[in-house]
Amino acid sequence: MTVSATSSFSTSDVLKGYIALTKPRIIELLLVTTVPTMIVAANGFPRLWLIVVTLVGGTLAAGGANAFNMVIDRDIDAIMERTKRRPLVTGVMSARSAALFAGALEVVAFAILAIWVNELSAWLAMSATAFYVIVYTMILKRRSKQNIVIGGAAGAVPVLIGWSAVTNSLGWTPVLLFLVIFIWTPPHFWALAVRYRDDYEAAHVPMMPVVASLRRTTLEILVYTVLMWALTLFIGPSAHLGWVYAVSATVLGAMFTFYALRLYRHALVGKANVAEAMRLFHFSITYLSALFILMAVDVLVRNH
Repeated sequence: MTVSATSSFSTSDVLKGYIALTKPRIIELLLVTTVPTMIVAANGFPRLWLIVVTLVGGTLAAGGANAFNMVIDRDIDAIMERTKRRPLVTGVMSARSAALFAGALEVVAFAILAIWVNELSAWLAMSATAFYVIVYTMILKRRSKQNIVIGGAAGAVPVLIGWSAVTNSLGWTPVLLFLVIFIWTPPHFWALAVRYRDDYEAAHVPMMPVVASLRRTTLEILVYTVLMWALTLFIGPSAHLGWVYAVSATVLGAMFTFYALRLYRHALVGKANVAEAMRLFHFSITYLSALFILMAVDVLVRNH
């Protein structure tokens, strides 16, 4: 059960609570894929102003979506160890205040992107919010073991926003970038869900490790990882990237597969190795950041 907001919190607590509603650590990962995508789309550095307004608009849109997610999930957040210190559980603010805050972020985000970037980017940002809040949080999360598979599409939209911000259009390359993040999401999140399996079970959230055996979960992690690795190799020819990206995608994909395979091998002998799952989870963050940064490096090296 959530706690009612009280006046016992300081102004600093409240400000920190509103920041926490936006899940800033998740937003960081979304943004680290946006700027490299813009560099690839522009075949060099886009205008600084365009990068700034795109990042600001994207940050506000993602923050609003995350805040809506916390409003809807505040009942199960109170049950789960990982989320029981979130601001709506501790009562830093009311659900109504959080929802108004989330709505305001979305309005401002749309205005910034529509006015200073383009309408395509603005509508893409709103579509990501709608998908994350309605399709993932409200419909799939508590009903389907495919929740994070389908819901992961929302987290892949920032690359489409970054590309459209530069070109005011979409094409095969941004679709491939979208698919890479879409396929990356299940192994990334299921590795974390292995660690917090009991939390999800207590909250009756059918994440893969809850509704399937560890062997089945880790096998699917491995399959998605190999598929993602293969997709990354198509981006080079599509975006006309060079050897820097080709080597990076090959090596990083091999490393990701190594961690996924090691986790699967532990599951085969009946070991629910949480440490191995968390190694894969942490590496998955490094992987995505490095892949996109080196993609941008490839463009800048070739144009130097």
